[in-house]
Amino acid sequence: MPSGAETAAVRPETRVNHPPRVELPPGNRPLTPPIYQSVKFEFESVDETLRALNGQRPGFFYSRTGNPTVRQLELLLAELQGRDDAIACASGVNAIAQALFSLTSAGDHVLCFAETYNPSRQIIRRFLARFGVRHTMLSIDDLAGIERTLAGVPTRLVFLETPTNPVTKVADLATITRLAHAHGALTVLDNTFAGFHQHGDYDVDVFLHSLTKYAAGTGDVMGGVAIARRELVQAMRPDWGLFGAQLDPHAAFLLMRGMKTYFLRYRAQCAAALSLAGFLAAHPAVERVRYPGLPGHPQAALARAQMREFGSIVTFDLKGGPESGRRFAEALQLFAITASLGSTESLVLPPQMIRPKDFTPEQAEWSDIRPGTVRLSIGLEDPDDLRADLARALDLT
Repeated sequence: MPSGAETAAVRPETRVNHPPRVELPPGNRPLTPPIYQSVKFEFESVDETLRALNGQRPGFFYSRTGNPTVRQLELLLAELQGRDDAIACASGVNAIAQALFSLTSAGDHVLCFAETYNPSRQIIRRFLARFGVRHTMLSIDDLAGIERTLAGVPTRLVFLETPTNPVTKVADLATITRLAHAHGALTVLDNTFAGFHQHGDYDVDVFLHSLTKYAAGTGDVMGGVAIARRELVQAMRPDWGLFGAQLDPHAAFLLMRGMKTYFLRYRAQCAAALSLAGFLAAHPAVERVRYPGLPGHPQAALARAQMREFGSIVTFDLKGGPESGRRFAEALQLFAITASLGSTESLVLPPQMIRPKDFTPEQAEWSDIRPGTVRLSIGLEDPDDLRADLARALDLT
């Protein structure tokens, strides 16, 4: 807008659409960055606008393809993960879908695993298949099968998560990334359970996170992000803009606010989870506890080698089976029966809400989800109160 329009005498109906501007003087800045709650941005001239659209100068034009508040969040998360760029979007599942669609083409092959978040499996098995993308599904434990598949089938990418949802298996990242890259495949890791500060030292091409979980922390805002090296993000970004699921600036602001307490929350939740996992492992009603920080976890040594903290998810199997799981979940007073994780409130998923319906018998065996499997997400309540609540509920199973 030409500067003269700022001071020209206009009627009230015009002024409310062109209010006086307030710009901070040099050397004066807000402690909390502002929310750029604007869809559109302008430059001083047509030529400068075209230069920006052609990538010849920095700036923002339309929030579907970029926004300053969203960009600040992207840069923060990329730095935490040890990469130099990121793309934020409307939800974690949206990040998974957009990454898979932007990185594959008809005729490509994807290697994926039974121990994977259900929507991720559905995107690969249903949606990508419609567009001619093939896949092979294995168990994350089958390193020989991974090597054999990569050697036998030209593969575009390997999609995995660690720790896995819901039974917290730990993927051997060093081996899987080495095998993938030896055969020319990209690695795409859903790193939501591990958080933004873990696994960045492994040769992962794309990290995916649901920002709804540990970034938000309070369960009241949704978002997703893909984090990668800059050239890969730049290759993906045009496709993401066409999908039209850019993160809203106000959501980005709330996520930035949540990230201020990320380390405090994550570490406190992990410490409580480890303590409660130990309590559950000693309880007579519990058959088995799956928590990577426990010495009895099948991959405890691998977890200690790869991770500094082990997450807030504690999964265990009740001896009494699914109906015991139902009674247990309904008897809890401090755990909400609902999905998600990473929020300040503790959550529980009983067996009836965990058991997959899309598996062959072999894949169900790989998943290691048993009839009495229960998943807990540990929040920020006092651990002693949570322990007492668990004890009361277990007595009723």
